[in-house]
Order: sequence, then structure tokens, then C-alpha cells
Amino acid sequence: MSVTTKRGKLLRNTGFYAAAFAAAIFVATPILFALLGGFKDNEQLRENSLGLPNPWNWQHYTDVLVDATFWRQLGNSVFIAVASTFIVVAAAAAVAYVFARFEFRGREGLFTLFAAGMMFPFAVAVLPLFIILRTFEMLNSPFGVILPQAAFGLPLTIIILRSFFRQIPGEVEEAATIDGAGPWRFFLQILLPMSRPVLATVSVLALVGSWNSYLLPLVVFTKPTWQTLPLGVTQFQGEYSSDTAKVLAYVMLAMLPALIFYAFAERQLISGLTSGGTKG
Repeated sequence: MSVTTKRGKLLRNTGFYAAAFAAAIFVATPILFALLGGFKDNEQLRENSLGLPNPWNWQHYTDVLVDATFWRQLGNSVFIAVASTFIVVAAAAAVAYVFARFEFRGREGLFTLFAAGMMFPFAVAVLPLFIILRTFEMLNSPFGVILPQAAFGLPLTIIILRSFFRQIPGEVEEAATIDGAGPWRFFLQILLPMSRPVLATVSVLALVGSWNSYLLPLVVFTKPTWQTLPLGVTQFQGEYSSDTAKVLAYVMLAMLPALIFYAFAERQLISGLTSGGTKG
């Protein structure tokens, strides 16, 4: 390898690492600000907003952690996110399997109809969705959030799963058929286990999307019983608008479950995103 080639490779790697470092700083700075801000009082925030707390004040975090409302909203968010994720992944996997492995008239047109759902913004559907939920008496019910979230998550999930399912070699399905496996046995016992990376990817995307959802719970939940953490953050901010440090502590604790989940699921997410491009 020539000196010029080595120098060019070094410059490219240096540029890549510099860009990655800058992106990491850009993402981490607000998280660190919120984390450390929760350990300060308002005077420290004004005088030393970017420095370490001195002294460290644990009171804001403990006040939130002993608040029953926070734990109720956390439980609501977990239940709604898990239920929405299960429904959207299960339904999308079945639909994507049909689109990927079966030939029938109108298949591509029907798939295009599903894909067109990605072009339909949720804000446009708020009013008719509210009327439908009110008609079926699903307001202030967790299923008034779970089912619409699953419906709006289907298009992207179907597109990702169909692309992956189509890359599974036909010889695998032929061998399963010879062994006596029908279409749905092949789907459940062979195709889904082979698709774990991409299933993990769409599960992470659906779970995080549901966890961060704000507008739909705001429309559906008019009573505090089933309100989720994003709504709780807004309410807490309104109640303690003069105590910025306490609000930062609440925001950080509301973010923490999603950050922990994403940290554990990162490897599966990267594997699922890259597997589609590496298969022949």
C-alpha cells in the first residue's frame, strides 16, 4: 500500500471518527444537562448550568420516585407500549408473509395500499379517530391508544418484514414442504426463528414510538387513570414550572426506561437493520 493511499485512508477514518464524536456530543449534551440538572437547585442552574452539582441534591429525584402518580403513569406506558408492539409485530409479520411468499392477483396493488399508509399523517386523522373511539366507547381506555398505534405502525413494519421475508431462499420452504410442513407451520417454526434480528428491530422501533407518543394519549385520555409518562411530563412541568431542576429530574426519570431498553436492544437493532443489505 502506497504512502498516498495510507494517508488518504487515515484522513477518511479521522473524518469519520470526528463526525461520530460530534454527533455523540450533540445527542449526549441535552441528556447530561437533564441528568445533572436534576441534582442541582435552581440557583445552581442559573449560576452553573453546565458544571457539576455542588453540592449534589438528591431530593428532586427522591421526590419523583416516591410519587405514586409517576409509577402509575410508568406502568401505563409500559403496558400500552408492550401491547401495541405485540399487536403490530404479530399482525405485520402475518401480512408480510402473505405478501412475500404467496402469489395472487392484486398483490402488489394491495401492498401499495398498505405502504401508502406511511403518507397519511396522524394529525389529519385525529378528529375522525376521536369520533370513532367515542362511538365505540374507547375513550379513557388503553385500547383506544393501543389499537390506533398498532394500525399506524403497520405500514412501515410490513415493508421491513416483507423485504426480509422475500430474501429467505425458496429452497428452505421447499425442504420444509417435503418434510410435511404446511405454509403456516413453515411461517411459525422456520421463518419467524430465522427472522429474529429483523423482528427485534421492528419491535424496538414500535416500542420506542409508542413510549414517546404524546398526541394520541392526549386525545384519548381525558381522565388521569390511564395517562402515560409523556402526558405526565407536561402536567408536571405545568405544576412545577418555577422549579426547573425538579422538572429536569422528572424528565430524566421518564426517559430512563426507554434509554435502558434501547441500550440492551442496540445490538439487535443494528443487526436487523444491516441483515437485509447483507443477504443475497
